[in-house]
Amino acid sequence: MANMEEEDLSEYFRMQYGQKLLKLLMKFPATEEQSPSPSIRLLEKKKEATLVHRAMEAQKEAFRTRMEALNNRWEELRAKEIQLKAYIKKFEQFIQENDQKRIRALKKANREKELKKQRVKELAKAKLDMAVLKQEHQRLSNKLQQYSIFNKYLEKVVKVSEFEEIREVIGRYKTLVGMHQDLMQSAQEGLEMIEQAKVRLSHYTEEKDDEILQHNNELARLQMRFDHARSDVIVWESRWAHIQNTAAKKTLMLGTIKMATLNLFQSVSKQLKETLSVPVEDTHKQLDMIQQFIQDLSDIWAEVKKKDIQSRSMIVVVKDV
Repeated sequence: MANMEEEDLSEYFRMQYGQKLLKLLMKFPATEEQSPSPSIRLLEKKKEATLVHRAMEAQKEAFRTRMEALNNRWEELRAKEIQLKAYIKKFEQFIQENDQKRIRALKKANREKELKKQRVKELAKAKLDMAVLKQEHQRLSNKLQQYSIFNKYLEKVVKVSEFEEIREVIGRYKTLVGMHQDLMQSAQEGLEMIEQAKVRLSHYTEEKDDEILQHNNELARLQMRFDHARSDVIVWESRWAHIQNTAAKKTLMLGTIKMATLNLFQSVSKQLKETLSVPVEDTHKQLDMIQQFIQDLSDIWAEVKKKDIQSRSMIVVVKDV
């Protein structure tokens, strides 16, 4: 770097002062007759050389100072360029972060807007459901008022029966019906299982007999399997005996149900004050008669209520007249 500066400095002085020195030398006399003595000429040459050297040193110093200033300025410009690039990079990063924040803010605003719409829809649906529930409540209230006659009838039944509350009567009826259905289903399932077991046992025995006839060398193994099959038969027979015992118990319970139905039917007959020609064993017919009696009471109550309303209307009309 220093050698390049010296070469540039020498080239600069050569170009700047080369022509001036040439013109200065041309001013000296060309002939020996016009020139002064050699000593004087030597002194003059030395003087001129000193002046030229001083001028060149001054120019060199000025140029060196100027180059140092330019180098300093160039370093400052490079530092400022680096700072400017860093500032531009930070500014671009700042702009990018602001754009990301703006995008996130827009997304959040959109989400909140959609959430608000959803909440509004849910509120409208809840209001609609509330209106439907109110209508259903009103309908059930009206239905409860209509069925109040049955409650009064059941209260009378409780008074003349062994039950203490209405729900006991209804619960007992439902229990008996459910037990009857369970009994019938269990009996049917038991019969089906026995039939399936018999079929499987028959097929199994036949297959084993064929194998015994065909494979005498496997007699011992087949004998063990046959014994196992016989043990299965014993198990199924024990299960069948258990099913029969259970069926007997449930048959006894069914008889109790029929007796309760008969008692209720006799209470209805007493209320009607007439003898109904229904066989004692026909429980279904007795239940139908009980249901018909309840329906008749409902119709009578509705008619009485209707006449009562008409009578009140006529009384109001007469009072107005």
